[in-house]
Amino acid sequence: MTALPPATGAPASQPSAAAPLGPLLERVGLTHAAGVLPAWLDRAADQELSYADFLAGLLEEEAAARATVATQRRLRQAGLPFGASIEQFDFRFRPELKRQVILRYLDQTAVEQARSLTLIGPPGLGKTMLAICIATKLVQLGYSARFTSAQALANQLGRLTTIVGRQRLLRPLLTCDVLVLDELGYLPTVPAFGPALYELVAGRYERRPTLITSNKSLTEWAAIVQDASLAAAIVDRLLHHGEVFYLKGPSYRLQGTTPAGELPLP
Repeated sequence: MTALPPATGAPASQPSAAAPLGPLLERVGLTHAAGVLPAWLDRAADQELSYADFLAGLLEEEAAARATVATQRRLRQAGLPFGASIEQFDFRFRPELKRQVILRYLDQTAVEQARSLTLIGPPGLGKTMLAICIATKLVQLGYSARFTSAQALANQLGRLTTIVGRQRLLRPLLTCDVLVLDELGYLPTVPAFGPALYELVAGRYERRPTLITSNKSLTEWAAIVQDASLAAAIVDRLLHHGEVFYLKGPSYRLQGTTPAGELPLP
């Protein structure tokens, strides 16, 4: 067996040095490291990196690439209708929103404390965009998320005929780190919607954060879920560890200005 060189100095930069290492890195699953290996060998020679610094740099690139892929995968799984970041949201147009309070939802504390957020107001005020901004940031921090509109959930519930099917539908919404339920109250729902919404809110209560947007005030939710007691129980859990904001003002759409990333109404 060929003796290994002493662990000092810099890794060799010759093309032959990368030839056996690239396939080996791929075999052990370090595919990105294999791709950038030649560049790192050249850098190591030019900057006279130690073996430790060379290896650390190569593995840091692999780790960063894996983190990017994982984030992209979680964003796809979340089902967000469009991309948006909090930097795109202009709080000057929504002074009723307490910026410092909203910013608390953008770090891991919001997930750890299972804080809910309910945004209420007419269409076109940026409720959906803000919820997506928060969910996107938390996904980037490593958490899982799911987005569904209330109508989509109601339609799916209306098609189910078995308890097993209902459980299969609700399970990912119950277990994801962050849930966004959009447009609650915009359209009539099926009788099964109220109990399902209660199950989601109660199941996530004190465990995981829930973000809800609605065009109906909390006092009108009884009509949405078709049960006053059920609505009271839902609202009680959302308020206990969360915030409710009533948005007001002219619609971005009527002004001809759409929040960055949000699609205009057809």
